[in-house]
Amino acid sequence: MGTLSGKTALITGGSSGIGLAIATSFAEAGAQIVITGRSRHALEAAAAQIGPGTLAFEGDAADPKHHSRMAGELSARIGGLDIYVANAGMNTIRNSAEVSEIEYDAQFALNTRGVFFGVQRIAPVLRDGGAILLTGSLASEKALEGHAVYAGSKAAIGAFARSWALEFRSRGIRVNVLSPGPTDTAILDKLGIAPDQRDAFAAAMAEAIPLGRLGRPDELARAALFLASDAGSFVTGVNLRVDGGMALL
Repeated sequence: MGTLSGKTALITGGSSGIGLAIATSFAEAGAQIVITGRSRHALEAAAAQIGPGTLAFEGDAADPKHHSRMAGELSARIGGLDIYVANAGMNTIRNSAEVSEIEYDAQFALNTRGVFFGVQRIAPVLRDGGAILLTGSLASEKALEGHAVYAGSKAAIGAFARSWALEFRSRGIRVNVLSPGPTDTAILDKLGIAPDQRDAFAAAMAEAIPLGRLGRPDELARAALFLASDAGSFVTGVNLRVDGGMALL
């Protein structure tokens, strides 16, 4: 019996990177997995990787209507949910003077507004005693060049979690934040790190990380599993940094 046997988990942004690693880890622990994302092709590939029974839904996590649709799908298809991981997010690295209104709005729409209304719409179908996990960021606590907007959008996540930990206490629902440090995922490509520059980038980042390397998606997934499972049954309202100690420097 896995640690999540009999549980159902929804992971937004579950078709790649940390989200996919979390979904895979939860499936290996026995959970039925539901993932969402914007790319149908990526969702199909991820569902095949995660394993049989995985449900995948295309949609924009920045849109509250998508979360309302998901609540309806969950209720109709599987009767409810035990774990909700609000993981979908985006980052545009830009000095503040160069940030456009479109870039600002896009990051807050997905990273902040989408998380808030996702929890609002999904909570009614989340079973009592369940768990909510929000993907934050080291950037919300440590100043990083070009991350002002992203950091602001993620800083709100911690405030949400603390408030929700109290709001949902009567239902026994725990709410926590998982804040990754630099992690070796495909998002490096989206940030403009060319394949032939990855080693140099990783070496430069390693100098700022006490453990001397980038994180691995599976390491973030194991931390998520702790917070979502009974192993973390007395943990709520916390922000768990999984950053190799980078926040210390």
